[in-house]
Amino acid sequence: MDEKFEEQGKLPELKLDARQAQGFLSFFKTLPKDVRAVRLFDRRDYYTAHGDDATFIAKTYYHTTTALRQLGSGVGALSSVSVSRNMFETIARDILLERMDRTLELYEGSGSNWKLVKSGTPGNFGSFEDILFANNEMQDSPAIVALAPKFDQNGCTVGLGYVDITKRVLGLAEFLDDSHFTNLESALVALGCRECLVPTETGKSSESRPLYDAISRCGVMVTERKKTEFKGRDLVQDLGRLVKGSVEPVRDLVSSFECAAGALGCILSYAELLADESNYGNFTVKQYNLNSYMRLDSAAMRALNVMESKSDANKNFSLFGLMNRTCTAGMGKRLLHMWLKQPLLDVDEINCRLDLVQAFVEDAALRQDLRQHLKRISDIERLTHNLERKRASLLHVVKLYQSGIRIPYIKSVLERYDGQFAPLIRERYIDSLEKWSDDNHLNKFIALVETAVDLDQLENGEYMISSAYDSNLSALKDEQETLEQQIHNLHKQTANDLDLPIDKSLKLDKGTQFGHVFRITKKEEPKVRRQLNSHYIVLETRKDGVKFTNTKLKKLGDRYQKILDEYKSCQKELVARVVQTVASFSEVFEGLAGSLSELDVLLSFADLASSCPTAYSRPNISPPDTGDIILEGCRHPCVEAQDWVNFIPNDCRLVRGESWFQIITGPNMGGKSTYIRQVGVNVLMAQVGSFVPCDNATISIRDCIFARVGAGDCQMFSTSLLVLCLFSEKAVLDYGAELKGVSTFMQEMLETASILKGATNRSLIIIDELGRGTSTYDGFGLAWAICEHIVEEIKAPTLFATHFHELTALANENGNNGHKQIGGVANFHVSAHIDSSSRKLTMLYKVQPGACDQSFGIHVAEFANFPQSVVALAREKASELEDFSPNAMMPTDSKEAVSKRKREFDPHDVSRGTARARQFLQDFTQLPLDKMDLKQALQQLSQMKTDLEKNAVDSQWLQQFFSSSD
Repeated sequence: MDEKFEEQGKLPELKLDARQAQGFLSFFKTLPKDVRAVRLFDRRDYYTAHGDDATFIAKTYYHTTTALRQLGSGVGALSSVSVSRNMFETIARDILLERMDRTLELYEGSGSNWKLVKSGTPGNFGSFEDILFANNEMQDSPAIVALAPKFDQNGCTVGLGYVDITKRVLGLAEFLDDSHFTNLESALVALGCRECLVPTETGKSSESRPLYDAISRCGVMVTERKKTEFKGRDLVQDLGRLVKGSVEPVRDLVSSFECAAGALGCILSYAELLADESNYGNFTVKQYNLNSYMRLDSAAMRALNVMESKSDANKNFSLFGLMNRTCTAGMGKRLLHMWLKQPLLDVDEINCRLDLVQAFVEDAALRQDLRQHLKRISDIERLTHNLERKRASLLHVVKLYQSGIRIPYIKSVLERYDGQFAPLIRERYIDSLEKWSDDNHLNKFIALVETAVDLDQLENGEYMISSAYDSNLSALKDEQETLEQQIHNLHKQTANDLDLPIDKSLKLDKGTQFGHVFRITKKEEPKVRRQLNSHYIVLETRKDGVKFTNTKLKKLGDRYQKILDEYKSCQKELVARVVQTVASFSEVFEGLAGSLSELDVLLSFADLASSCPTAYSRPNISPPDTGDIILEGCRHPCVEAQDWVNFIPNDCRLVRGESWFQIITGPNMGGKSTYIRQVGVNVLMAQVGSFVPCDNATISIRDCIFARVGAGDCQMFSTSLLVLCLFSEKAVLDYGAELKGVSTFMQEMLETASILKGATNRSLIIIDELGRGTSTYDGFGLAWAICEHIVEEIKAPTLFATHFHELTALANENGNNGHKQIGGVANFHVSAHIDSSSRKLTMLYKVQPGACDQSFGIHVAEFANFPQSVVALAREKASELEDFSPNAMMPTDSKEAVSKRKREFDPHDVSRGTARARQFLQDFTQLPLDKMDLKQALQQLSQMKTDLEKNAVDSQWLQQFFSSSD
């Protein structure tokens, strides 16, 4: 049996008699089939799962099928597994917070009578919050997104609606998207979407396949809903009940959308927002603007290691893990999550954050004092959420109180700061804290709690209303204390009557069975047996002693119990009233939470910048159309944070017209990938408002970071397909669908096509090892064409790491050898040293100007301890290929074929040929094939091929395809 299963100890026993089992089996057969749902049944002391769900739990969480039991017998037997309460919490957290392929349902009942009491999905787990976050902080605020796509000849208009239930925010957006749905992908990333609703009919359409692929790339669960749910007919009326304030702005906002209104209508229905009256008047609705933040797709998030992953060796492997030094309970973490997915584009907003970070970096005492106070701040957002959902108790009220009384201290610390950014701190935080903490807001709440709650009892872990708060409660409390005194006096009198030491021999107990009773040990009982039999009522004789009472004690005990029940009932009513009153302060708490969480994140940035062995620096920010990207002494923050790394910094100078497009060559493991990624990470950190791991940094704002990094084993494709991949999205997607899950090269092409389609001159492009998944010359031609397209058409700053050394000809200043001269391209290489005597390779990890003068593949193989015989043969074959001569290598009848296969083409010739091939393909895609019969289509295609052959007379690269097809 698996060790992890053994650690669980004995599983809860499945205790069902034959009748109960038969009744449950009858009910279970009536449940509708849902392959995504994991159904658990609450049996009070434990839970059970059955059928396929039981097998899933046994394999996934117990890691063995020996945990399975059979319920019933014979053909109708049902596989079952029992689940402890601790394991249930583990399963719930995994399904709802980690996985994206399952939903969770919880049933209560007995026999054949069961009902669904809770259901949750990765995007909508509100009913399970008490289980998910009882002992864990809520680090992310998930969103549910609904899509209403409208396909036409111009592309696809995407109507988008979303809800963040934790923050109580509804939003709409509508935008035209390309065939790769790059805008949608970046929106799903920015919103932190975990579940996406789409019309069922959309999934049946072939043109929607790229839409589903974009959702899948973001790791989002797709839930299909009936098309009738995507309606906006009564949306304004429904929003009027949910949204704060006047309905007129809502009507104006909704009327400006064609498709998004239906998407938002589906959200309201799916999340059942109108069914919960606590939602009324507590939501805000707004328009989501794609251009408000830097766009990041799923590939960029992975390439830059922005968010945590289960595979991370430690928290510093991700940017979030490294930067998360927040102190508040959950609020700061969630805001940092959002900021990293929504970097800013406005220079003033970025500089505002940087000013605040600088103030906290320069004043260590200010920073440390604030962080100490913030450590005592609870998760005000979630506490307020529980208040509004009527799930709060006096415990939640007390936590809000304990956070609230820290506000004056935080304000006092901020007021002590008298540096250059004092006016900004006052405007941003002090004024806000003063507004929310005056006598009409927070102070009023604090006074209420201090009056209503018995704060002296908190040390005992008891949360109750003070008896002085209510006259009825006070009277009950007084009577309770009087009765306690009378019972105590009776205890003393009885001890005297029986001549027994009080408490030592004669004890006073209180239990659920008999109420107040006297108890003596069995040893003492013979001494007083005569008196017990004549004046008292013996209730029970056990090993621990003899329990007895008399009419006076019973009367006092019954009266005490009655008063106690009335006191508890009164307490319960008053708690409900106080909690309801506290809920009216929700706006105050939301305002405070916003200021405190923002302060928490900026202090976290300052703490990171100050505590690293090599300090961070403040970046200079310029608008996107001016300035360059200059990073001096640039480092990768996550790599340098590893204990085993002595990081070597490098300079990066992306200068318009000089080195705006950089080709980086050099050996494997030489640092190319780290170098290009650290540039992307530094730019992202700067636009989030953080200092960056550089000696000096100047950054021109980027509207998007595109990253294509990493390539595995790939399937070979012909050059004609590669050109299609570049310039005909439909062909790429159709071919890619056939090979889905097989070709990583196709995935590489799709990611690159997204870059070519979505990037602008304001973006930052990072490409690593493109074109390695096909034959050398095909891959080189592809890489060259992409480089040329980015430089001449997109004109975005680009870092292009490659092993195609021939690409360095793009930066040829004099246009020698017939190469086309392209401005703004510069060569860089990662340096390495080869010992002349031992031929040992040493990586220097320094990025230097110029192209790499040799390949280091065989040296890297030596690094990996290849057998010497293999290394020697590799050197021999490499030498032969470098001096390749068909006449010397093979028979005459094979020379021509090999010459064709191994022919080296001039890069300018390749560029010229691919441009003509591109035009051919564009002309072909514009043919009205649906209106032509087969003969007409073939004639037209034949004419186009003839014209292309004529144009290929001066292009050897293009001629090879005609000769190979003959």
